[in-house]
Amino acid sequence: MSRSLTQLAQRQYYALVQAYAETYGVDDACRQFAVEPSLAQELNDKITQKSDFLARINIVPVEQLKGEKVIIGLNGPATGRTDTSQRDRVPRHLLDLDSKGYELFETNTDVALRFSTIDSWAKFKDFQERYAAAVQRQIALDRIMVGWHGTHVAADTNIQNFPLLQDVNKGWLQIVREQAPQQILAAGDAVAGKISLGGNGDYANLDALVHDVKQMIDPVFRDAGDLIAIVGSDLLAYDKGKLYAKQGDTPTEKERIESQQVIATYGGLPSFTVPFFPEKGVVVTSWDNLSIYFQDSSWRRYLQENPKRNQVEDYNSRNEGFVVEQLGKFAGIESANVVLNGGQQP
Repeated sequence: MSRSLTQLAQRQYYALVQAYAETYGVDDACRQFAVEPSLAQELNDKITQKSDFLARINIVPVEQLKGEKVIIGLNGPATGRTDTSQRDRVPRHLLDLDSKGYELFETNTDVALRFSTIDSWAKFKDFQERYAAAVQRQIALDRIMVGWHGTHVAADTNIQNFPLLQDVNKGWLQIVREQAPQQILAAGDAVAGKISLGGNGDYANLDALVHDVKQMIDPVFRDAGDLIAIVGSDLLAYDKGKLYAKQGDTPTEKERIESQQVIATYGGLPSFTVPFFPEKGVVVTSWDNLSIYFQDSSWRRYLQENPKRNQVEDYNSRNEGFVVEQLGKFAGIESANVVLNGGQQP
């Protein structure tokens, strides 16, 4: 049944439209407009603030759709000595010139807001802030989901077939699969085509698995002191469950497990869980080795009232892509191949 906004909701909606127009310096936010690069940076900063994970990695504005990576980081030592009587001194490039570069793709975040929802929210004086924060948080979460699960770039994405946004863009794991496959552990020896953990499997415990993944990191990065381990929730739960089974009958030990979240490190590295990370996954890298690039002149948006659908529509478009700055500083496993209890039934 068709309906319209209540008078209070209409006032809130038109105030939102006016606020958008003033924020972005346009006459009418209900017509598609380009966001100025400086304002696009502010918008991205607000999106980044909605996620602790995004705040740890690089969110980088760039001018071109394709190009060389821009984060400065040596791909090895730069200190030495040259006998200048024999040859010239040769400086090392600050950028890791691996010729892989980056590529950005059009990315849309289009949000519908039902009239009934606006009616419900209209009583809040901070309606505009609540709505903007909700959209920004969803963009942040979607970026993380694509970063860990993206496998390809489809011309027409299908969320039914790819509910983890696998077809929106190529994420960090897929980039490494394609550009440095030796950095992804796909199988062990105990069970064909699988990585088996526990029991008589390839790895007695999670600590041993993370340690081996760390050894896949290029030696020039391995002991730099900034590596971290990102571990999937199922693997953490499995490891924690084994400790409970072993020590759960002792109240003091059980309390220690809870308060310290099992243990502080795996494989000698600080360990973290992050949103949407594969549940049986492991990645060893550094925070600043993961990047999201966006074209600072590409952000487009507009608002539209659509009474045919009883909703307001907010269209956002920008060009963005995912980058692993130094491929040798990233190592991971194929989470889909992981089996627990050495591949045996529990």
